[in-house]
Amino acid sequence: MASRNQVLIPFVIAAVIIGIVGILTIPSDTKLETVNFPKGTIKVDDVVLQVEIANTDAARTRGLMFQKELPFDKGMIFVFDNEEVVPMWMLNMQFPLDLIWFDSNGDVVHIVKNAEPCKSALETASCTFQNAGNKQARYVLEVTAGFVDKFNITEKSRLQIISI
Repeated sequence: MASRNQVLIPFVIAAVIIGIVGILTIPSDTKLETVNFPKGTIKVDDVVLQVEIANTDAARTRGLMFQKELPFDKGMIFVFDNEEVVPMWMLNMQFPLDLIWFDSNGDVVHIVKNAEPCKSALETASCTFQNAGNKQARYVLEVTAGFVDKFNITEKSRLQIISI
């Protein structure tokens, strides 16, 4: 007769495999190469940006995938209903990004500079970025790598929503 531990081990392994497969599954409506996101305007310190808005699960999953470039005056803002710990991943990205997490007040809670794209779906776990110290965020801004340094964005910077 199998001991209780022998029965639990296959179950735990199966759960992990199912979890990994779930991470790699992309909803079909996010795979389109061109998606029309709502547009808006934000300001980070004194820098005004035209942004695409990702405010649904499908839009947040799709993000900037497949886009070839992003000028310094443009970005994508991910909007969440509540503050939460927000992991961001770089699958199907074509260029490196700077990522900035903001809380509901527009205060920076974390910055990642020069986040490199994933090379394959299997690398998704290793090229996922999360707000440090599990700080809660309501917004995440993706901009071209170098933006943070070019405009001196720091942990003291502030997000102002003009229209989203």
